[in-house]
Amino acid sequence: MTVVAGLARRASRARNATTRSAPKGNGNVNGKRILLIIGGGIAAYKCLELIRRLRERGVAVRVVLTRAATEFVTPLSVGALTNERVLTSLFDLSDEQEIGHIRLSREADLLVVAPATADLLARMAGGHADDLATTVLLATDKPVLAVPAMNPHMWTHAATRRNVDRLAADGIEFLGPNEGEMAEGGEVGLGRMAEPHEILAAIAERLGGASGASAALAGRRVVVTSGPTHEPIDPVRYIANRSSGKQGHAIATAAAAMGAETVMVSGPTNLTDPAGVATVHVETAREMLEAVEAALPADVVVCAAAVADWRVADAAGSKIKKSKGKPVPKLDLVQNPDILRTVAELDAKRPPLVIGFAAETDNVVANAKKKLRTKGCDWIVANDVSAGTGVMGGDRNSVHLVTAKGVEDWPRMSKDEVARRLMERISKGVAKLRGAK
Repeated sequence: MTVVAGLARRASRARNATTRSAPKGNGNVNGKRILLIIGGGIAAYKCLELIRRLRERGVAVRVVLTRAATEFVTPLSVGALTNERVLTSLFDLSDEQEIGHIRLSREADLLVVAPATADLLARMAGGHADDLATTVLLATDKPVLAVPAMNPHMWTHAATRRNVDRLAADGIEFLGPNEGEMAEGGEVGLGRMAEPHEILAAIAERLGGASGASAALAGRRVVVTSGPTHEPIDPVRYIANRSSGKQGHAIATAAAAMGAETVMVSGPTNLTDPAGVATVHVETAREMLEAVEAALPADVVVCAAAVADWRVADAAGSKIKKSKGKPVPKLDLVQNPDILRTVAELDAKRPPLVIGFAAETDNVVANAKKKLRTKGCDWIVANDVSAGTGVMGGDRNSVHLVTAKGVEDWPRMSKDEVARRLMERISKGVAKLRGAK
């Protein structure tokens, strides 16, 4: 556990649940066709992950790279993922003879522009057709989803606002941008491109109705906890765990994508609320427990949050000052409520499936087995968060699924993939529990 000194963010966190652009389907996109137009921005690298995830779901992806985009990703890397020829030039005679820009613009079910840079948006708004990307966009009769990414000052500039308004009036849909740190050092604000899982959810919303495997949790209610908790020491300092919330947010996203009515109770993070998920923002462990209890009854509760085990017994009302010769203040700590155990020990309101996470640095599986017994939950997802693994704050994870039947060792994969695989197991587990009644 880490004692963090910094500006407390409690005042900026909403206490009520909010649902961000709830998907109409978030469902089956198998067999659909996407034309992805990659613009020239540093966020272009995210498109490689997006392509991989679309291909995993049976989506055929054709890609147009702008000239500037080739400075960030190569046709070779993109083509290896799409298994299709990557298109870059309006005046490539072989490409034009084989497919043609008019046909290219109309054979897809949806056109996605990502990253939609300030320059590309300006040319779209002006009706330009001076390269393959803008020509295709002007010739298409299919829906277009733009995913902006640019410096915050460029996004808020009057010219960009006019262009976005014009495009929106023309029927172009927008996803993002998100708020956060930019590639340029010291730049923070609205301008980060949406993450691949958010773009995937938006595509599914527009193209798929929940069916088959994607509707495996339809009619179920899933509650997920995510992120850290902040336990105040004084108005500017707090106790917290090193959690980004990426794994918990990915689990909530995956649950919604499988048709579940999903509630996420999140501590303070820098992440965007997942689409289609009712999100409750909290700060402390006691607030998180209260929000989880309020979200019950549910079919499944996944406690993925890194809840601080202790809090200061009496937080100071004003900043604790240091002064020369004055002794270091002593912090009187008391134990926080155990959210996982509390939910697992409920009587009438206990969900059929209660799952906890175990972030360990030593004896990972042994400690997870012990936690499974002492907490009274059904499953434990254990991972090694020791220094050097890159799990805390990273995008990849390697977990062990511990149940009463044994231990499954999963290979290292993205946190989105961990979430998807976990939700698939959950859907089967809930079905078995319901079938046994």
